[in-house]
Amino acid sequence: MAERIASSNSVNYTYRAPAVTRSTSLLLPRSSSLSPKCHLSSRSVHLSASRSFVSPLSNRSLTGACKLSQQRRATGSTTVICAASDPVQLKGAKEDIKELLKSTYCHPILVRLGWHDAGTYDKNIEEWPQRGGANGSLRFEAELKHGANAGLINALKLIQPIKDKYPGVTYADLFQLASATAIEEAGGPKIPMKYGRVDVTGPEQCPPEGKLPDAGPPSPAQHLRDVFYRMGLDDKDIVALSGAHTLGRSRPERSGWGKPETKYTKDGPGAPGGQSWTAQWLKFDNSYFRDIKEKRDEDLLVLPTDAALFDDPSFKVYAEKYAENQEAFFKDYAEAHAKLSNLGALFDPPEGISIDDEAKAPTPEPFVAAKYSSGEKDLSNTMKQKLRAEYEAIGGSPNKPLKSNYFLNIIIVIAGLAILTSLLGS
Repeated sequence: MAERIASSNSVNYTYRAPAVTRSTSLLLPRSSSLSPKCHLSSRSVHLSASRSFVSPLSNRSLTGACKLSQQRRATGSTTVICAASDPVQLKGAKEDIKELLKSTYCHPILVRLGWHDAGTYDKNIEEWPQRGGANGSLRFEAELKHGANAGLINALKLIQPIKDKYPGVTYADLFQLASATAIEEAGGPKIPMKYGRVDVTGPEQCPPEGKLPDAGPPSPAQHLRDVFYRMGLDDKDIVALSGAHTLGRSRPERSGWGKPETKYTKDGPGAPGGQSWTAQWLKFDNSYFRDIKEKRDEDLLVLPTDAALFDDPSFKVYAEKYAENQEAFFKDYAEAHAKLSNLGALFDPPEGISIDDEAKAPTPEPFVAAKYSSGEKDLSNTMKQKLRAEYEAIGGSPNKPLKSNYFLNIIIVIAGLAILTSLLGS
């Protein structure tokens, strides 16, 4: 997919690349130059009219992802404060993705799109973009042609109109936004996402083929570990992320796995065909683990890498847990998906951007009686101790209220009535 790099501005700029930080933080088995979107450091990009330079930034990009602030007016200089993606446009793109999901039922392929862009990450390589990961490289034909990415051109076609509508959102962010939104809209957990990923700019920056998992390797469990350990993920992450197979189908014409059609896929929704892992393959829940464990239906797909989750002793601990406890699965899945979405990404700003408006409810102020008193001084500690001693002397305690003496109460009432009668009679 060709990049559109347009410019009509002639400006000079000083550029200092943002510091490259190593990511600390999966994917469905096979089934550094400037970006044209103003991916510059937010600290040192200065435009000046003193010399001419053909900028790689279009006017559209500048208004989409960069905020202009007039500084050093005496020298006629303008500072461009940039971020990889615009938060307002990210929110708009998320709403459009939700509408796309409602009309096309494309949840599975959007999840796969984000995963396969991030899943090329190699924790042993520090340099960006050589280390791979979530950098938008999957939009280029060179990477789309990788065997593990068969069919993902359809995901690109679905998402491209949203990218055109929101030029202030990078491809890297858009892929991960679409993936997380698809999980949430299918009934899955809310993913704690951050944005601001910088895009690679050309096909020469795509990772080599062979970074993604295979569905039927000779030693499935070891193969999964080889691939995901390289990404810095662990056994819990592997099993949790495998649970996303609760969504989607495998099509033999693309992956070589699965049936052309089953009772669960012959009528769609969406394009019919393929073999799903679960009966309700557009609903995100823990049925993937339950169905594998119970082996309940031959029309449901179980790949060698799926079966390994219950065959391998370490994987089995988590698979059994998730089959029994959906809440635990959702919790671990959300954490693992967030890790995956950040793999290898270069963030600008470095701390990332949040578009979550759900503010944490403030903790109510504890009630302090003295704060609302009439102004009288609080009792001294000595007086408090004295009153407590007297209270305990007649049978009371902080955890034991005084017992009522009903006989004494009756005598007091009778005496009061007698006095009142005497007063009235006189």
